[in-house]
Amino acid sequence: MTRLSVNINKIATLRNARGGDLPDLIQVAKDCEKFGAQGITVHPRPDERHIKYADVPLLKEVVKTEYNIEGNPSENFIKLVESVMPEQVTLVPDAPGVLTSDTGWDTIKNNRKLVDLVQRFHSNGMRVSLFIDPIPKFIKAAKETGADRIEFYTGDYAKNFHKNKESAIKPFVETAKIASDIGIGINAGHDLNLDNLSYFKNNIPNLLEVSIGHALISDALYFGLYTTIQLYLKELER
Repeated sequence: MTRLSVNINKIATLRNARGGDLPDLIQVAKDCEKFGAQGITVHPRPDERHIKYADVPLLKEVVKTEYNIEGNPSENFIKLVESVMPEQVTLVPDAPGVLTSDTGWDTIKNNRKLVDLVQRFHSNGMRVSLFIDPIPKFIKAAKETGADRIEFYTGDYAKNFHKNKESAIKPFVETAKIASDIGIGINAGHDLNLDNLSYFKNNIPNLLEVSIGHALISDALYFGLYTTIQLYLKELER
């Protein structure tokens, strides 16, 4: 079964809007797991507009499932990850001022950099995933870096899903087959939601994990956190 990792960035955004500890990020992470989430994802950015660097080690103390830290591999980010030692680190080529992650790695141009990073994280026992677009040459080059997994950037899939879902999923189906053939694991994330999740999962048979934050937390405003997580788990079971 595809695992659900809940990205709690938006909880931190809400907390930061007023300062203090409401909502309690640590308690939300614990509750997400209690309600069925199989992982917790955070994406600390240099401006700390949501997850703060100080949050990351505190979460490590309470997360009992899989802890996934994603972000641009600046030296500060690398040091943070190495100090915490999560189960998985997802490398994302974010520009410093970007609103949200919106493109994957050019794994050919950045081969040497990624090889060095993968080796560095592997030496500390962490699984490494690379955020990537569904482009065949980049999937093949991702394998050459030594990365364990790719994480498909699914923003374009979500954007085009209601226009033509068969067309929207096509590049992911084609590149997922390449990934499976060359032996690299598949994760996915960005704008997956209750409308488009099951279709994506059912067309990507070797999908190991999805990381969902914005849509899930938005749905929780209406349904509550427990019910929302159950709804997402059911979509992954369909």
